[in-house]
Amino acid sequence: MRFLNQVLAVTRLNILNLPRRLATSAVAIVGIMAVVVVFAAVMSMARGFERTMSLTGADDIAIVLRGGATAELNSGLSNEQTTIIAGTPGVMRDGDDPIASAELFVLVDIRKRSNNKDANVTLRGIQDGAFAVRENLEIVEGRMFETGKNEMIVGRGAQQQFIGLETGTSIRFGRVDWQVVGAFEDGGSVTESEIWTDVRVLQDAYRRGNSFQSVRVKLESADSLESFQQTLADDPRVDVDVYSERDYFASQAEGLTQFIELLGYPITILMAIGAVFGALNSMYASVSARGTEIATLRALGFGPFAVLISTIVESTLLALAGGALGGALAFVVFNGLSVSTLAGNTFSQVVFDFAVTPDLLMQGLKVALVIGLVGGFLPALRAARLPVAQALREL
Repeated sequence: MRFLNQVLAVTRLNILNLPRRLATSAVAIVGIMAVVVVFAAVMSMARGFERTMSLTGADDIAIVLRGGATAELNSGLSNEQTTIIAGTPGVMRDGDDPIASAELFVLVDIRKRSNNKDANVTLRGIQDGAFAVRENLEIVEGRMFETGKNEMIVGRGAQQQFIGLETGTSIRFGRVDWQVVGAFEDGGSVTESEIWTDVRVLQDAYRRGNSFQSVRVKLESADSLESFQQTLADDPRVDVDVYSERDYFASQAEGLTQFIELLGYPITILMAIGAVFGALNSMYASVSARGTEIATLRALGFGPFAVLISTIVESTLLALAGGALGGALAFVVFNGLSVSTLAGNTFSQVVFDFAVTPDLLMQGLKVALVIGLVGGFLPALRAARLPVAQALREL
């Protein structure tokens, strides 16, 4: 109990003396704050991209690609194959019609609002069943495109990030002029990064004949996926790979998420090393300024371990203050910030929002805590070993 009272007493004195060392303390706090802001910014990008991809798809929707294809971009299916896939047992039906959409995927160049440079955007050709497959998708502005016309609807994310996609405008892709007649939302999923049109019109515009790249089907239930996969695997007329839509997009997100995290941790470590030196400087200045004070406490019976612990506590409190300020700043500046980036497997832009999540803020505080502990230990050791007689002679 006596030891704890000593630690509390010395810590209180340290905190009361902070105004005398405002400059050095501020340097340490700002350094740690910067580390947490950068860490949260980079990692919130990964979290946001991952969340957007995870919001896309459902367990009871299957996406079918050519066998061996890793993405829609390098897949290819004939009209006959898409008919066989849609008619496979396990696919939900609306009356006599299967709920399915054979789709075509092409990339078009559109200028980004952020830098006025061209970027790849997905132009997707769909069949009538696309909206029945994706139940959450809804037109929020304008109207649906008419079959057989050079009309298209645009995802809200694409509309916000790219130039010339406002409802009512005309835009030229290749040799064809297209009319934007509406905008749609899909719960913040990656689908909102796309532009949609009639698949037959898209085939003609890009001379794709009667070919498709994927088929999306609504299954009778999520449990039907395995039997659906097996039925198609046993059918000699098709050579395809079948994924649940949720798993497909989760795998698409994995590579970029890992890359961002791989980039984020080394940057954080390098900045943390700099912040540790800032904390060391601040705490060494604190110990030097309070040398006679520490010696007086020791002469009055305060133990060296109590001085050591109280100095580490002071460093930790400064670090947590920097971490809390950094987390708050990161949340205000970055959370919900809408950006777009290139998805590796599709080579197209995906629009997503930064996500500064509670667990990310906790990780930032842990980083700050480690910096405080490491930066405070050596100065605390010096304070604990300070020769009492020498310090008192300097009074």
